[in-house]
Amino acid sequence: MATRARVRAPELIGRGGWLNTGDTQYTLADLRGRIVILDFWTFCCINCLHVLDELRELEEKHRDTVVIIGIHSPKFVHEAEHQAVVDAVERYQVHHPVLDDPELATWKQYAVRAWPTLVVIDPEGYVVAQHAGEGHAHAIEKLVEELEAEHAAKGTLRRGDGPYVAPEPVATHLRFPGKALVLPDGGFLVSDTTRHQLVRLAADAETVVQRYGDGERGLVDGGPERARFSEPQGLALLPGGRVVVADTVNHALRVLDLENAETTTVAGTGRQWWQGSPTNGPARDVDLSSPWDVAWWQGEVWIAMAGVHQLWAYDPEQGTVRVAAGTTNEGLVDGPVAEAWFAQPSGLAATEERLWVADSETSALRYVDREGAVHTAVGTGLFDFGHRDGAAGQALLQHPLGVTALPDGSVAVSDTYNHALRRYDPYIGEVTTLATDLREPSDAVLVGEDIVVVESARHRLTRLRLPEEAVRVDAVAHRTQRAATEVAAGKLRLDVVFQAPAGQKLDTRYGPSTRLLVSSTPPELLISGEGAGTDLARDLEIDPAVAEGVLHVSAMAASCDDDPSNEYPACHVHQQDWGVPVRVSADGVTRLPLVLAGMDQE
Repeated sequence: MATRARVRAPELIGRGGWLNTGDTQYTLADLRGRIVILDFWTFCCINCLHVLDELRELEEKHRDTVVIIGIHSPKFVHEAEHQAVVDAVERYQVHHPVLDDPELATWKQYAVRAWPTLVVIDPEGYVVAQHAGEGHAHAIEKLVEELEAEHAAKGTLRRGDGPYVAPEPVATHLRFPGKALVLPDGGFLVSDTTRHQLVRLAADAETVVQRYGDGERGLVDGGPERARFSEPQGLALLPGGRVVVADTVNHALRVLDLENAETTTVAGTGRQWWQGSPTNGPARDVDLSSPWDVAWWQGEVWIAMAGVHQLWAYDPEQGTVRVAAGTTNEGLVDGPVAEAWFAQPSGLAATEERLWVADSETSALRYVDREGAVHTAVGTGLFDFGHRDGAAGQALLQHPLGVTALPDGSVAVSDTYNHALRRYDPYIGEVTTLATDLREPSDAVLVGEDIVVVESARHRLTRLRLPEEAVRVDAVAHRTQRAATEVAAGKLRLDVVFQAPAGQKLDTRYGPSTRLLVSSTPPELLISGEGAGTDLARDLEIDPAVAEGVLHVSAMAASCDDDPSNEYPACHVHQQDWGVPVRVSADGVTRLPLVLAGMDQE
């Protein structure tokens, strides 16, 4: 077995304490003898949610030797609230211990640069691997099997039950509902996300009329007692009265026929889309990626494809899907739909002239016009957020998940992490606050002169009279708090570290197997080095006249099983986006390593 680089693992520190452990506080010494996987995540991050799902099978298969520990490391201010972390652990069915680290203490100890990042610690307490981004579960399982064999032979492997203690279940009609839809009979259909069901409510928004789905996670068509969903979110009425459902974690679109209560799958394969996969074609043959909301606009179902930062469209008559807007690059860039950048679009609302988009990771309200251009009404980028009303150019939101078109041409925004309902008036370019003290509102629908809000973290629908006057709130502005890397002006060597997992090699059968895309905010930060290429190392040139900014780096690598006798080896895609805050300094570094997979040896 090849010699493996090892570094002593720093202690786990988090002011918020431990969750899912029955109030027991753990140290690394308590976990000695087990293989520990640290998952640095934050609950706003779609890539982090993908990794939670990637790890479920590994967690179950190696439950007597592996302990997965989620290190919750917040991006947004709301995510630093302990109760919000408690809610997220239940909402996303995290079945392992979680350390709440609101001050990013452990993040800094492990020199983490991106969400999500996985760190593997061997039974003797040494870091042996680090992986950023998605697509690493296969590689980590191979490493786990190696560590099990190695440490069983050494006598340093300890088997047994892990430290996970499940919280007590809570009885409510809904549990972290996601989206709602007003039905023709005046009732509501609600996506009961955490329970993997759709729930039909009476017009009072409380009485349960019917449930669709048996409550188990899965992708199964059929009647209300047989169908299965996996964390469904968005809902939209189709012409003719059927309902299209964004079945988020199944990476699929489903259709519910309200007359016979049958659910069928109309788009998606159940597999997550990866770079290089088809982006158009027969709907049942094309992979999707975490569809979060749906809306009927211009004769198609438009899809907020949160997992790849795009908008897609499904044509029910032709039975096809296509990319409608976005490049898969994460950020805030306006312009023609084929060139625009989004960041985890999570809410849609259609009017005759515009498709409104709640672009959650940029805390932005955006729209697509009928001429095929993307515009930003509110929001500035990935790192600025808050609660500030007034002129739209300086107004701030915090991770909005929903948007609702209002009769007067304005829109209501479910400003999720501000616990507020906001309003944007496009005629005067102004943002106001309609209501506060709404716990994580994720959607809202109009019913007459009322607006019914999905209060996700209060597990209910809340009816409000649309106010004629705005609520006054104190303005608050925030910027994502991550320590900036000090870099020298001039030449900066960017190294994306990727080591193919044991038993695999880079897949070069059809050309280069790696991809690197670099840009910056502001664009003037980079004199040279921006753009796309196939080499994972690149020389950048930093402008000394720009004091600070953010380097945006997107990397992808494809590796396949290294078995010459196998004509069709299994292949795996590893990918990650980094937003690296930098500050230009005379004493700054001249090399910036970003670990995609493996260990940085320099």
